Amino acid sequence: MSQEKSRYSDSELEEFRQLINEKLKEAHEDYDMLKASLSNNNHGTDDTGRTFNMMEDGSETLSREEVAQLAARQEKFIENLKNALTRIENKTYGICRVTGKLIQKERLKLVPHATLSIEAKNMQNK
Repeated sequence: MSQEKSRYSDSELEEFRQLINEKLKEAHEDYDMLKASLSNNNHGTDDTGRTFNMMEDGSETLSREEVAQLAARQEKFIENLKNALTRIENKTYGICRVTGKLIQKERLKLVPHATLSIEAKNMQNK
């Protein structure tokens, strides 16, 4: 009778830690870029007509809102990755918070901050 693993081994957790640290580095770079583009206030329409300026301002407002939303999502993603690192430290990483079973390795490689197995995610969507 084969017993199901209850957690990932230390070497597997180390692999995940490296993957998450790489993703975290990329996520921080993306977040910094988004923040920099938000703080850039140069309109570039100083010598154009008033109508164009109003259209440009409206377009820029929409674009700034989209960038702000992306930045907020990126910040949440960074927080989720940090939480995943905490779970690695606690040796609870990769354990589904609903079923208590191990989340498939393939899923964790694609979504390293996942806390739900596919089974639990499907139950949620019903």
